[in-house]
Amino acid sequence: MRFAFLFAAALATPLPAVAESLVVHAESAPDEKAIVATVEPAHELTARARIGGTIASLSVKEGDRVTAGQEIAVIADEKLVLQRQALDSRIQSQQSQRDKAKADYDRAVELQKRGVGTQVQVDATKTALDVADRTLSAMGSDRGVLLQQMKEGATLAPGAGRVLKTPVTEGSVVLPGETIATIAEDHYILRLQLPERHARFMRAGDVVHIGERGSAAGGASKEGKVRIVYPEIQGGRVIADVEAPDVGDYFVGERTRVTVSTGERQSIVIPRAYVYRRAGVDYAKLKDGAEVVIQLGSGNEKSVEILAGLEDGDEVVTP
Repeated sequence: MRFAFLFAAALATPLPAVAESLVVHAESAPDEKAIVATVEPAHELTARARIGGTIASLSVKEGDRVTAGQEIAVIADEKLVLQRQALDSRIQSQQSQRDKAKADYDRAVELQKRGVGTQVQVDATKTALDVADRTLSAMGSDRGVLLQQMKEGATLAPGAGRVLKTPVTEGSVVLPGETIATIAEDHYILRLQLPERHARFMRAGDVVHIGERGSAAGGASKEGKVRIVYPEIQGGRVIADVEAPDVGDYFVGERTRVTVSTGERQSIVIPRAYVYRRAGVDYAKLKDGAEVVIQLGSGNEKSVEILAGLEDGDEVVTP
C-alpha cells in the first residue's frame, strides 16, 4: 500500500525542465550612431536694400509668412525727390526751348518758300531743333532712371517662406546692400554633423531613423533620406543634409535625435531566454555550468545584443 502511494506521488511530481543550449556566433551588423540633428531651411534668403535712405515703412516682423515678390519695406530717399523736382523743371525749360526751336524752323521754311529766307537759315534752325529734341529725350531718359531708383526703394521678398530676422526698424538709415530681412525658405531639412572618421560611410540616398520630436532617447519613429553630403570637412566634422517628412512645423534651429549607419561591426545576438539577472548584474550560463557576467546592448522583447562577456563559439544554456 505504501509503495503504491509513493509511486503515485512520484508520477505527480513534475520533472525538472531540460536546459536548452545554443552556440553563439558573431555576425556582421550595421554600426549605428545616435546623433543630434538641427532643423535648417534648405535655403536662407536675404532681402536687401537696393538704395540708401530711411526706412519709411516696415510691413513684416519675425515669424510672418511672406510670398515671393511681396513688399516688406519701403526705403525713402529725400534727395531722389528733390532730384526729380529739379529734373522736371529742367524738362519743362527744355520743352520750351524745343518749342521755340520748332517755331524758328517752321518760320525759316515758310520764308524760304516765299523767297525771302535762305537755305542756310533753314539748316541752322533744323540743327537747333534736332539738338533740342535730343536733349529733351536725354532728360526724359534721366527721369526714367530716377523713377526706377525711387521704385527700388520698395524692398521685395526674394522668395516664399517665414521671416527669421528683421534687423532694422522704421526710421532706420540703411545703405545699399544692407539686410532688411532674413527669410527661411518653406522647404526644411535636417542638418547632421558627424566626426570625419565617418565620412567614408555617408552617401547620398542613405536611410536614417528620426526620433520622436522632443524625445531625448526615444526609439526611431520615421525614416529620412540623406539628401547631400558636403565635400568639405569643417572643424573635423562631415556635414550632411537629410530630407525628412513633417519638419515644416519645426522651429528653425530645433534639435532632434537621428540614428545613422556608420559602417558594420561584429555583433553577438542571443534570445533573452538565455539571459538572467541577479543582484543587478546580467549573467549567461555556459554549458559547462560556469556563469559569466555579460553587458547588454540594444534589443527587443525576444533578443538582445551582447556587448561583452561572450565570445564567438561559446555554448550557452537556459538558466
